[in-house]
Amino acid sequence: MTFASLGLHDALTRAVSDAGYENPTEVQARAIPPAMEGRDLRVSSSTGSGKTASFVLPALQRILAARGDNTKRRDRGMSGPRVLVLAPTRELAQQVAKSAMDYGRHVQGLRVVTVVGGVPYGAQLKALRGPVDILIATPGRLIDHVQSGKALLQHVEMLVLDEADRMLDMGFIDDINFIASQLPEQRQTVMYSATFAGHVGRLADELLRDALSVDVASHTDTHENIEQRLHWADDIAHKNALLDHLLTNREVEQAVVFTSTQVDADRLADRLGEMGHSVAALHGGMPQGRRNRVLNGLRNRQLRVLVATDVAARGIDVPTISHVINFGLPMKAEDYVHRIGRTGRAGRSGLAVTLAERRDVVMIKRIQQFTTQTIPVATVEGLEPRQPEPRIYPSRPDGGRSGKPFGKGKSFGGPRREGFDRGPRREGGFQPRGEGFEGQRGERFAAPREGFSPRPEGSGHFGGPRPEGRFERRPEGAFSRHGDGNRHHGAPRDRSPFERRGDGPQGQGGFDRSERPAGRGGRFGERQGDRGGFHAERGSRGPRRDGDWER
Repeated sequence: MTFASLGLHDALTRAVSDAGYENPTEVQARAIPPAMEGRDLRVSSSTGSGKTASFVLPALQRILAARGDNTKRRDRGMSGPRVLVLAPTRELAQQVAKSAMDYGRHVQGLRVVTVVGGVPYGAQLKALRGPVDILIATPGRLIDHVQSGKALLQHVEMLVLDEADRMLDMGFIDDINFIASQLPEQRQTVMYSATFAGHVGRLADELLRDALSVDVASHTDTHENIEQRLHWADDIAHKNALLDHLLTNREVEQAVVFTSTQVDADRLADRLGEMGHSVAALHGGMPQGRRNRVLNGLRNRQLRVLVATDVAARGIDVPTISHVINFGLPMKAEDYVHRIGRTGRAGRSGLAVTLAERRDVVMIKRIQQFTTQTIPVATVEGLEPRQPEPRIYPSRPDGGRSGKPFGKGKSFGGPRREGFDRGPRREGGFQPRGEGFEGQRGERFAAPREGFSPRPEGSGHFGGPRPEGRFERRPEGAFSRHGDGNRHHGAPRDRSPFERRGDGPQGQGGFDRSERPAGRGGRFGERQGDRGGFHAERGSRGPRRDGDWER
């Protein structure tokens, strides 16, 4: 199959050919034809599969088909975009804009406007004046222009939500609903997401009409052109040594090193720069102008190493990236898939290396469960870890319980002990209570069990009177839990439970809590005016130690 066989305009097929592409990818072949027919789509595709072109080309096709109507709109003084693309990050929005300009290079008078945060408003306001063919925006900044009346959305014919799951994870659900309410009801909506489960699926049900599902690749697919490795490190010094060894390899054409925080990105970039690497940091705390310069330096191969946070995991499309190194693990398992997708693009092969410490075992387990793949463990000669390799136990299908049905011969702590038989149970579960106490368990409650007698009135002991010689009362003044009816740990019987421990009277090693200022230093659940704690009749548990929570 070729792009010409998809029914694209000649100007688009020429632009695609100029970009070096001859045959469409699977997601392009399956999504472009129905998108050009105007159908709503929900597309699930892995990163690096060419999904950007799968919605940019149909959008350009729509613009070319309506070029005459667009001229009439200009004559009538009407403005606003015909196609609106929402993206979660500035980098991804700029990547989409670059693809639109590349594939629309032969479209006469094409106007592509990008509206993102972190840049001055002046240039964006100027670009929004007059007709706009494609508007690519992040939700927050677009709402600012909509509310100020500068962005007109009443002529949008096609809405694209790129990385919808990421936008919802970032808290843009209300912004997306507000933007959708400003658009015409008769429009085409296309959603791209790694998954359509949960809140993403509910949003798709609200925005899409008679949508066609295109599930090309998922996070469980193997990345055949990306080799994955896992190196265990003893500590941060060992991890730095492994990173230095990897970056000095001549096979590294360009590398992206991912960190967990912005501070780590800046510190690591400074350290690598002092070692002589052409390196720069990229994270969300940088001004947009500087971020643009860093990305341009990466694309122009002025940078060999880019140290970035997850803000760059979905916004970098540089085919010459040969290595991805996870110096700090991601917060979410799905971000691992997007990280390693920065390499192995455009048919090339890549290497994804993860440097993990023993504290990262839980995240490594989550990543392997999410991808349903095991990351092969490797070592570097001379840099082997001193500690043994941690074992990652797979999760059981039943959630970690034993293979036998719960309640058949075993309880939480193993086999039942003699003398603690709880009576008959149903197969595989607890026995339900009958009506009153005379149902299936009525016989258990009708008569006392052997070896137990009814609890005497006021005995305070479960199961009968106190055995002789045991549980004697402590002498007066000793510490007791049950003294004076105040269940207070550590309070002498002849002293109020509200006094602090001490050898002298109040004012000498202790104080009366009734003199305590209201509303200061109280415990969980207290109200101002309760004088710092619960009353004695409520069952105070005594003074709180530093660092302890008290019920």
